[in-house]
Amino acid sequence: MMRILIIGGHGTIGKKVTDHFKKQHEVIVAGRTQGDVTMDISDRKSIENALRSIGHLDAIINASGEAKWAPFNELSEEDYYIGFRSKLMGQVNLVRIGQHYLNTNGSITLSTGFLADRPVPMTASAAMVNGAIHSFVQAVALELEGGLRVNVVSSGLVEDAYERYKDYFPGHAVIPMDTMVEGYVKSVMGNGSGEIIRIYD
Repeated sequence: MMRILIIGGHGTIGKKVTDHFKKQHEVIVAGRTQGDVTMDISDRKSIENALRSIGHLDAIINASGEAKWAPFNELSEEDYYIGFRSKLMGQVNLVRIGQHYLNTNGSITLSTGFLADRPVPMTASAAMVNGAIHSFVQAVALELEGGLRVNVVSSGLVEDAYERYKDYFPGHAVIPMDTMVEGYVKSVMGNGSGEIIRIYD
């Protein structure tokens, strides 16, 4: 049995991932306002405090992070920093700090989305941070020690979020939640590292 931390475990994607892993493993859920422990990945100290309270883990999964959606000409510099602090540096810091709390051969799984490859209008900031995480994962995997692995799951439009986002993605295939969960299973239970696990055509 593995000891797994899932950050954002009450969200649209995180809840399904949590439901899957808790059938066979010890799962600790973290969130900004609710969960077994509170963690805000945009705050380095919050990451450090939460991990210190939890102790050693076999896997860390992040299903949290935000970025501003707005037309390019309306995005201010500060708007870009929302995604930079949360989805980009939040996940970078999770690897920087989290590696010290992983058992040998442990893994970290980050989350992005298909905007990195297929942006749509109003996603200049979101697409930017997703693409940056893809590059980061491929690079940092070359340097992690102790058999540690890091991957990123990049999902398409999942069925549980379809009604909320369908107008932004006309004609895009909807990803079944079970298919999306399998991406996280591959990252945690497989042997790969530095992989961008794309869950879309």
